[in-house]
Order: sequence, then C-alpha cells, then structure tokens
Amino acid sequence: MADTLNSAQMEAVHHLGGPCLVLAGAGSGKTRVITHKIARLLEAGYAPGQIAAITFTNKAAQEMRERAKALIGARAAKNLVVSTFHSLGVRILRSEGEKLGLKQQFSILDSDDVLGVLKDAGSTSDNKLARRWQWTISLWKNGGLHSDTVQPENDDERIAQQVMKRYEERLAAYQAVDFDDLIGLPHKLLQRDAEVRAKWQDTLRYLLVDEYQDTNAIQYEMLKLLAGERAMFTAVGDDDQSIYGWRGATIDNLRRLPQEYPQLKVIPLEQNYRSTGHILRAANAVIGNNPKLFEKKLWSDLGDGDPVQVVECDNEEHEADRVVARIQSLRGQGGEVMFKDFAVLYRANHLARMFEKALRRANIPYKVSGGQSFFDRAEIKDLCAWLRLLVNNDDDPAFLRAVTTPKRGIGHQTLSSLGEFSGKWKTSLYEALFAESLGTVLNARAVGSLHEFGRYVNDLEYRARHTVGAEDAKVLLMGWLKDIDYEKHLYEGEDSEKLAASRWTNVLDFVDWIAKRCGGEIENDGGLSVETEKKSVLEVAQTISVIISLAERGDEQDVVTLSTLHASKGLEWPHVMLAGVNEGLLPFKSDDDEMTPERLEEERRLMYVGITRARRTLAVNVLRRRKKGRDTIQGIPSRFIAEMKLHEAKAHEDPREKLKALRAAAAKRAEDAKAAEPSK
Repeated sequence: MADTLNSAQMEAVHHLGGPCLVLAGAGSGKTRVITHKIARLLEAGYAPGQIAAITFTNKAAQEMRERAKALIGARAAKNLVVSTFHSLGVRILRSEGEKLGLKQQFSILDSDDVLGVLKDAGSTSDNKLARRWQWTISLWKNGGLHSDTVQPENDDERIAQQVMKRYEERLAAYQAVDFDDLIGLPHKLLQRDAEVRAKWQDTLRYLLVDEYQDTNAIQYEMLKLLAGERAMFTAVGDDDQSIYGWRGATIDNLRRLPQEYPQLKVIPLEQNYRSTGHILRAANAVIGNNPKLFEKKLWSDLGDGDPVQVVECDNEEHEADRVVARIQSLRGQGGEVMFKDFAVLYRANHLARMFEKALRRANIPYKVSGGQSFFDRAEIKDLCAWLRLLVNNDDDPAFLRAVTTPKRGIGHQTLSSLGEFSGKWKTSLYEALFAESLGTVLNARAVGSLHEFGRYVNDLEYRARHTVGAEDAKVLLMGWLKDIDYEKHLYEGEDSEKLAASRWTNVLDFVDWIAKRCGGEIENDGGLSVETEKKSVLEVAQTISVIISLAERGDEQDVVTLSTLHASKGLEWPHVMLAGVNEGLLPFKSDDDEMTPERLEEERRLMYVGITRARRTLAVNVLRRRKKGRDTIQGIPSRFIAEMKLHEAKAHEDPREKLKALRAAAAKRAEDAKAAEPSK
C-alpha cells in the first residue's frame, strides 16, 4: 500500500484516532485515500457493514465501490455502505419511517411531480411561479426549516410559506416525500429519537464523507448526529472547490469543523497527479485572491507542459469555429488523440448552442453534459408512474399520470370529481375510486371505468409481487405494455413514425433495465449495498425513484464534451477549452445583480474548478464582442485572466527546463509504446 501513496495520503489513511479533515486539492487522489482508508479500517477491526462512505452522486458511489472492491475483495466490499446522501436517507426512512407516520412503501416524488403538487397547493397553472415556490421551499428545507419555522421577509415569501404548509399536508396525505425530505426527515428522526440515533450510530461506526465542501446545513447536522460523541469520521473536501452556494451548500461547514471538533486533524493533499505545471500555477494564482480557510498550494511533478493559451475571438460564432479548429489541429498532430479527450466548458447552458452548431457542421460527434437524461423522457416517466402506483396506491401524482396514459375514457371532469370526493373524505384518489358512495358524485359509466382501472392495477401489483427473475420479469412487463396498448399510444401521439419508433426503443431499453435488476445482474443499486440475489418486479419498483433520479448514464463514447463549469466538477480531460471568459459571463453578473464579495469568491472558485479540469492543455477564450439579450456589446476580458498571471509564467520559463520536460515526455512516450507491444 505504501508504494501507491505519498506521505500526506499515508498520514490521512492511518489517522484513525478521531475526527479528520483531508483537504484534497484538485487531482490529488482523494478517492485513493478514501478506498485505502476503508482497507485500513478493516485491518483495525471494523466490520465492513460498520463503515459508511457517503458521496453526492451514484457515479461517484459506483466508482468508489469498484475501487474498494479491487483493493479489499468482493466479499468484504459486499457489506460496505457506499452510498449517496439521498440513498442513505432512503435506507434510514425505509427502516424507521413508521415513527414519522410513513409506511415502508412511501413514494419519492421527482421534480415534475413536486411542481404538479405545488401548482395544486397554490391553486395556479403558472409553471414559472410554481418553479419559484419550488426553489424557495427547497432552500428553506435545506436550511432545516419547515412551514412553521420559516420567517418570511416579504409578501412573496409569505405566499410561498402558505403554499409550503399546504404542500406539506399533501405530501403527508400521499404518503410521499421529495428529495429534500430524504435528508430532512432522517435528520428529524435522529435528532428527536434517542433510540433511533443510538441504533444508527452503532450501525455506522465510521463515516467517510466525500466532497464535504458541497454539504448543506441539514446534511452537516445529519452527519453530526450519525457521528455522535465518538466523532469517528473523515471528511474529504476542498474549500477552493465550493461552488454550489446557490443550491444551499455552505463553506461554513468547513469553517465549523475545527470549532466544533477541537481535536480535528487537518491534512492537506497538495500533490496533483492530473495537470502540468503551467496549468497548476495559473490555478494557484487565481485562487490565491480568495481568503483562505486552510493553507494549501497544489504542485505537480508532471513537468511544465504547454503554456496556457488565451484565445481572442471576434464573437460567439468565431469562438465556436476556433474551438473546432483547435480540436482538428490537436488531433492532426499525431498520437492517439480522441474526441473524448476534449471538453468545452462554459458558465451557462445557453452558451452550448453555438458550439453544437459548429461541431455538427464539422461532423465532430459531441454530447451535452446535463442534457436530457434517459429517465427524463416522457415515455419513461409514464411507465415509472405506473410502477410507483403499484408500490404505493396513495401516490396521487402517479395515479393521475397512470390513469391518463394511455387514455382510457377517463376524462378531466371525472378526475376532477374524484379529486373533490377524495379531498372531502381525506383519502387518496385510488382509495376513493373503490368507495361505495362514489356513485353519488359520478355516473355509472365513469365509476365503471375507474373500477376497471383499479382492478387492473390490483392484478398487476399481485403479479409484480410474485414475479421474480429477469426472464419472467420481461414477460410480465411486455404483457403489461400490450395490455395498456402503450406502443399504439406512442405511434398515435407522434406525427413522425421515426420519432415514435425511437420512443418505443427507449421503452424496450427500460424493460431490459428493470429485468436485469430482477435477475440480480446489477450490483450497485442506487448507491446502496451490493445485491446479487434475484428480486421481484415490485421490489425493484420500490427503489426505482431514487435510482433514476440520481442516475447518470455515462456511456464511454468517443465524443467531445460540452458542459457547464458546475457539471464538470470531479471530471477531467486532456484538453480543455474555457468558453466566454468575459466580465458578465465569468464572473456571471446580470444587470440587477449585486456582485457581493461572497459571490465573487464563489465565481473565482468556479474559474479554479474549470482550470483544474485540464490535464495537458488549456485554452481560455475571450470575446471582443458578445451578445447580451438582443444587443451586441463590447466584450471585456474577465478579471480572472489577469489573476492567472500568465505573463509571469512566460517570463520565468527556463529553456533548460523546457528541454528537460521534452526529453522526459519523449522517454514516457517510448515507455508507453513499449508497454503497449504484444508480449511474445
């Protein structure tokens, strides 16, 4: 193990005597530290099930699990809790939710479901207004507030508070939670129930928290409750990469650690294994303008590499053409330079359009990171609504989507009357359709249609509960799609037969996806523990909401990546181009925005994240003129470009060092070529 770790990493791995903060600079091998620390904890006598490694995305959890498995073996890795925050929340709520009045098979609402419930709670059809409520309520929840503890500061917030109260009542009635509740409700349980708290502190005896700087106030409090007085945890984070303040993450969580845990051991990881010297010096120079919580300076022994280039462009169209030219030029220089080695990073989503146009024109394949997920497609959401209804008959949003997709002669008026009836008797829509007195508000034909739907759902739920294994699951699911005429529904709903066929292919992919999980072929299920035994369709359906909401289908295709800076964190590419590095774009500022020192610091951290995504080359694009709304204005280079101090890097270049780096690079290429030769 000592051969693969540097001295700072070794210190972090071997510190087991109390709370530890590992300040992991960009590219400094933090995942290696976490996985080796898991191995060290096992050596020290911890059982695998007592160790929890918590991160933010399924992709990160999957990578961590795979690397831990390679290090400690599949058997030990099987019982590790390698989990996203939200998956851990689901795990706690499935086990303890009854204490909050939740049944075990509660529903998890996605963003669209929440929007629908909020529009109902606020009696509006205005999507934009409901989205504002959604954002405000989410921020309040992430701050540990609920409708009774919010202190509104203006009329808009007072209305949002009233909507929040009605929203909370509806969630309770639907036996449903939203994504913020997956953290807020476990926190509430751990805080108020000493028995539950003791149980989970005893279950998870050592916590490893990745990307700690991205935690919000409620996540921090939840972690404190899980750690308890023992405080056996390692937080791994970087104050220089805290870029999610706008969604509730707070750098204060890093500031609080040494105050609340005076015995905290702080270990900086400063050796970078990703980027060349020129790139790291530019990154250090930029971030050096922010006040420091902890002292840290990245360095690398990969040589200076190519200088960082500032590329001046006339406008957005010229910039896109120069990006294409750079990709073609670097690929034309020989060597194995692939399309997937390139990334174009920008501050806002709308900036992708011009690059897409130029790449398509040049026949260069690309993907837009953060574009529409497979699971966001309407046809997949339709089928998920059906599965959610099987799991939880009280899930009203799922009921409304399933009963109308495909259409079955149950119209808006019927559903409106059913809704009023269920509201009056305080039941779910599904429960209401079987009420004996329903005939007093609906005619016999409408009641008959609702009963037919209800009987079909009951029958499907029974079969899903008793259908186990991949082959039988596939037969059941294809039979269900035939029963409801879903393929016909797709073809009738599209003008283009080609588009309908594409949507049906997505449906077949989804069926395969569920069947594989029923067959136990997928080891990592939503970031929870490894499960290899066969499951019923209903068991898979119970975990589906959290899996699909956090899923990232990262297929390894040879394509150029277009991504926002926020979505690029945690990723790296050999060749990176930062687009539109101008005042107003990066740092971002709209006309009615005030650029507070805190906002500027976060924008600077975003620039730092962008720079440190690059391994070998970095180009920073500046626009001489740029679009602002319908106008074209003069482009002012971002202050961050001057802060990179690129002129100093050129002034201090030593020809002897350049020659030394070229020789080292040539030797490395020769070594790689020899290693790639087939053995005789």
